[in-house]
Amino acid sequence: MQVIPSGGVTIDGAELVKFVRQHGLAVVATRGPEGAPEAALVGVAATNQREIVFDTAIRSRKYRNIQADPRVALVIGWENEVTVQCEGVADILIGPDRDRCLRAYLEQYPDGRRRAEDRDIAHIRVRPGWLRYSDYRPGSFGIHETRLDS
Repeated sequence: MQVIPSGGVTIDGAELVKFVRQHGLAVVATRGPEGAPEAALVGVAATNQREIVFDTAIRSRKYRNIQADPRVALVIGWENEVTVQCEGVADILIGPDRDRCLRAYLEQYPDGRRRAEDRDIAHIRVRPGWLRYSDYRPGSFGIHETRLDS
């Protein structure tokens, strides 16, 4: 499906990064141990490599769920009836990737420094593979779907 918004806005990797940085919050959905969906609101940041980053407690359901099944879905933005949905694969960040992604996260959330030092907090990276931009505003309605290269 590809219905281009009347304003000509489409979603690609660069637009995703911009959208995430403007909105800063997302609902992330994971699959629980019995297969049931579980969702949570998280603060998100974006790297220049089109990755979405958030932090979570290692005792949280989403952390355990991602360890068991890294497939996730996110909904970013909902103000003014404009959203980006994405599906991708998540991983728990370690080493140089954590350092690089953490810089983007701390730029979005400077107050995250204390959490970043806490051993009970992990940083999660999502690499989106599918995106849908939806604009439900009167006069500018449009939907655009795209796939991102890995």
